[in-house]
Amino acid sequence: MQPAIIRVLLVEDDAVDRIACRRALAAAAVHRFEVAAAETADAALDHLRSNRVDCVLLDYRLPDRTGLEFLDELADSTGEVPVPVLVLTGEDSTEVAVEMMRHGARDYLYKDTEGRYLQTLPAAIDRMLRGQRLLEDKRQAEAMFRALVEQIQAITYVRELGGEGRLRYISPQISALGYAADDWLSDPAAPLAAIHASDRTRAAAAIAHSIAETGTLRVEYRMLGKDGRERWFRDEAEVVRDAAGRPLFQQGILIDITQNKLAEEALRESREALRRLAAHQENIKESERKRIAQEIHDELGGLLTGIKAHVSVSCERAAQAGATPDPLLREAARLTEEAIQAVRRVINDLRPSVLDQLGVWEAIEWYASQVEARFGLVCDCTIAASAREAPVDPDRSIMLFRIVQESLTNVVRHADASLVSVHAAAKDGVILVEIRDDGKGFATDQPANRHSWGIQGMQERTRHFGGQLTVSSIAGKGTRVALRLPLETRDAP
Repeated sequence: MQPAIIRVLLVEDDAVDRIACRRALAAAAVHRFEVAAAETADAALDHLRSNRVDCVLLDYRLPDRTGLEFLDELADSTGEVPVPVLVLTGEDSTEVAVEMMRHGARDYLYKDTEGRYLQTLPAAIDRMLRGQRLLEDKRQAEAMFRALVEQIQAITYVRELGGEGRLRYISPQISALGYAADDWLSDPAAPLAAIHASDRTRAAAAIAHSIAETGTLRVEYRMLGKDGRERWFRDEAEVVRDAAGRPLFQQGILIDITQNKLAEEALRESREALRRLAAHQENIKESERKRIAQEIHDELGGLLTGIKAHVSVSCERAAQAGATPDPLLREAARLTEEAIQAVRRVINDLRPSVLDQLGVWEAIEWYASQVEARFGLVCDCTIAASAREAPVDPDRSIMLFRIVQESLTNVVRHADASLVSVHAAAKDGVILVEIRDDGKGFATDQPANRHSWGIQGMQERTRHFGGQLTVSSIAGKGTRVALRLPLETRDAP
């Protein structure tokens, strides 16, 4: 296999050194070197303008320029030296070498008087060219990376893992916030400073934890653009590792989720408006129930009581006169008494007077006893002292009673239960109520079943007060309704 050909431009004004370098390169076994020579900087620059070379061997001191001046003229508009340059210097000076490297040279060799540098010259060129290929591969990979990430509608970044967590790269999409990439690359504090003050501590903790511990970042926060406008972002990042598993850097993406957040907020506001409307309708319903119950009591109750009195008087007069009261009058008296009891049940179902007179816990105990008496169902009602001592306002009292009432009604209508228990207590400012039966239960995950709308109604009533109501049921094993109601209104979930 033919060795690779490497085109070398040797810029050297000393004829002896030129001959020595040519011989050293000609003797190399790994590569085949084609050497062109120039004695001055001007001649070298002319050659480079019209010929392609793989590398330049540059003597530090030339008749018309220094090596530094040559490198400055060779550099392109970006300040980059477009061809690998190996400096040959007779000055064994670290300062000179560092300065040459700073101006774009890739490597240097000290021209010792014994000529030992000639033995290492081919290997130095090979090392420099391998470094050049790696650099070009890296630049190509970076160009492909940029071409990829700069097409997506998100801000991509690369962050160092140590120290201040400085950004190595930030995509041009950062301009959406009014910043230039250099604003964030040059100032390690800039990315954190752009985060909304209310979110900054939480976001900084999540970022620091991801770098130090997990390597994975998932956090949402608000950022302020240069114009002060607020936008929501989701920050997602992972640590990139080398083949041995060693962490190299963290690569992440900032996704603008402002529209999602606005939609979520609109949905929350809509739900809250619906809850307020439902609460308002519930208040209207309660007021109407109270009004109807009062009217039935005052009007129909009074009429029935009057009818019963008239029939009773007629029966007594007939008995006093020695006559047998008409059986129809006795039947009318009995029916009137039944009607009075029916009216009382309707009034109590609409609005039990005990709720207004004695309070919610006595009303619940009374209602449980009514269920037990009317339907032959064992109803165990236990109200802990902590609940009785809790300051429950009128609105919550009505809500508590209605939920217990509806739960017991569901047990009577659907559960086929023989035992139901009601337990209430209070702890840490929260009322806890549990209604449990031993009935047949139902499947809670079935959509639009006969229980679902009633359950949703109870849950909405609870959410309005910042509480939570859960229903769990197993077919054949009964149902449990659990209510958590804060005594002070909290934001509904």
